[in-house]
Amino acid sequence: MKTKLLSVFLILYISISHSQIFSGTVLDTATNKPLESVSVYFDNTTIGTSTDDKGYFSIEYTDAVQSTLVISFLGYEKIFIADYRSKDDIKILLKESANELDIVVIDADDGMSRELKLKKFKREFLGKSENGKSCKILNEDDIKLRYNKRDKTITAWSNTPIIVKNKNLKYEVSFEIIDFEMTLGIWGASSVVYTGTSFFKDLDPKKKKRTSKNRQSAYDGSVQHFIRALYNKQLEDKGYIFGVEGFVVNPYDYFIMSKANSNGIKTVALKEKLDIFYKGTIESIIQTEVQYFKIDKFGNYSPIQDVLFGGNMGSQRVGDSLPLNYGLDTIE
Repeated sequence: MKTKLLSVFLILYISISHSQIFSGTVLDTATNKPLESVSVYFDNTTIGTSTDDKGYFSIEYTDAVQSTLVISFLGYEKIFIADYRSKDDIKILLKESANELDIVVIDADDGMSRELKLKKFKREFLGKSENGKSCKILNEDDIKLRYNKRDKTITAWSNTPIIVKNKNLKYEVSFEIIDFEMTLGIWGASSVVYTGTSFFKDLDPKKKKRTSKNRQSAYDGSVQHFIRALYNKQLEDKGYIFGVEGFVVNPYDYFIMSKANSNGIKTVALKEKLDIFYKGTIESIIQTEVQYFKIDKFGNYSPIQDVLFGGNMGSQRVGDSLPLNYGLDTIE
C-alpha cells in the first residue's frame, strides 16, 4: 500500500540558543476589532496560547521549535507564520471563511452510508495500532464525509478542529484537517493522503510510569526517532539495520550527509531507496523525490512532502503521533 503522510509546517532554520518571545495582536479584517480566544500554537507541538480580550498574545520558543506558527479561530481563515523569528509585536488580520465545501449536499446518497464512511475514516486517520485503537474522536458529528463512486475515494473535512483523546499516550490532539483523501482498494485503503495542523494537550503532565513507557514505545522506531539518529550518526547504535534488494548495507554509503552548518543544519542526499529494519524485525522504507533534504538534531526534516516513508513508519497515524517537542529535554 502506498501511503504518503504530510504534515503542514514549514522549516525555518535560524541558530538561536535561548528562549525568545513572539507577540502580536489579532484583529478582524473587516471591523479592525480585536478577536479574543484565538488559538495560537506551534504546529504539532504542546506549545500554544490564546489571545486576550484585546486580541493580544505572546508565546515563547527556542531553537528546538522549527514548526510554523498557526493562528486559528472558528469561522475565520487560518494564518500560517513561518518567519516569526524575524518579527515581533505584529498585527495579524483574520478574514472570515467562506466554507465553500458546505455548499455540497453532504446528506445525499453517494453510495456509501455515513456509518461506513466514518468507520473507514477513523481506521485510517487514527491508525490500526494499539495506540490508534485507544483513541476516541470527541466530536464525530463535526466530520463531513463524501464518497466518490467513480474514483473510489473518500474525502473528509471539518469546519472545526477534530478533537482526539488518546488513552494510551495521554494526549488530547486538536487536529485541523486541510485535506483528507483515501482511495479504496480490494483489501482496504490503497493510499491515504492527509494534511493538517495539530496541537497537543498533555493529559499526564506528571508523566506516570505507564504513560512514559507508552510514549517511549511510540517514539522508538518512529520517523522522529529515525531522523534524530541519522543526524547524530547513531543509526546502528539506536537499533537500525538497512538493506537493498535483500542485502544488508552500510547506511552511510547511501546517506551522503554534510557537516552541520552554522545553524546546525545538515544536508542529506539519499542515493537510492532503502529498506529499514528497526531492532531486526520492524520494516520500513525510505525514498526521496528530491536530490537532497535537510535535517536537524531535533528530528525536523524538509521538504517533508518529498521524503517518503513506507512500511511501519509510513503506516503511523494520528494515534501514534507525538508532539515535535517530545524528548527535547534529553537533547544537548
